[in-house]
Amino acid sequence: ACMLCRRAEADPDICGRKLEKQGLCAHVFCLFLANELFQQQDEEVGLMGFLPEDIQRTIERAAQKRCFVCGEGGAAITCRETGCNRSFHLPCAVEGGCITQFFGLYRSFCWEHRPEQAVEAAPEENTTCLICLDLVGDRKSYGTMVCPACKHAWFHRGCIQNQAIHVGFSCFCCPHCQNEYRFLMEMLTMGIRLPRRLPSWENSHAYAALSERHSRCDASECLCPGGREQAEEEGPWHLLLCCSCAAEGTHRRCSCLTNSTASWECDSC
Repeated sequence: ACMLCRRAEADPDICGRKLEKQGLCAHVFCLFLANELFQQQDEEVGLMGFLPEDIQRTIERAAQKRCFVCGEGGAAITCRETGCNRSFHLPCAVEGGCITQFFGLYRSFCWEHRPEQAVEAAPEENTTCLICLDLVGDRKSYGTMVCPACKHAWFHRGCIQNQAIHVGFSCFCCPHCQNEYRFLMEMLTMGIRLPRRLPSWENSHAYAALSERHSRCDASECLCPGGREQAEEEGPWHLLLCCSCAAEGTHRRCSCLTNSTASWECDSC
């Protein structure tokens, strides 16, 4: 389990991946958001640049604090508002209405002192989230957010967080007006985590299956001794793909085609 939030399983979209080294175990963002825990310039030392002795001191301090959300001890994150002593675990942040900022100084705020959207706007009756299409609340709130640029795009916090994870920093913008900078800065300030990576759909493996050529005989009875997957360059076991859809194939002999036949169309087409 993570030594800072005490969770063996936590949402990686919020807590980040779990690091384990030298007997230490912690989520990336539990480290960045913990009180008085600072990263060294050399990320090879300790856990991603956080020294083991510093992590241990943070754990000891956190042991004296209870999470105001779940009531358990070991709360390593405290509201940054001067004089506020509310502490919490990172996985409890959303349930407690807290905001954790995943950039710059990695500041955290409780439900009372969290930043609010300053834009003057209110959703019309029956306004739906642009992402999930379910109804949003009747006003701005922790769970109901609006684009500060167009003031017409309304969405749930969870929905825009999920979109941010998949879109990544370079393509993140308002789903309605496409504003980039103002929208991005507002969402970061409001606690939306935005990974610095390419969009998930640009992953080189995301659409690999689409580029694969169909490579099996789909005849009702395949006669090839080598089976449906065998294909030769020429002759009776040469595999022809449907000239219309290319989604089905047949060996020449399995569809009673001559060796000179160069094209074939499946029954579906």
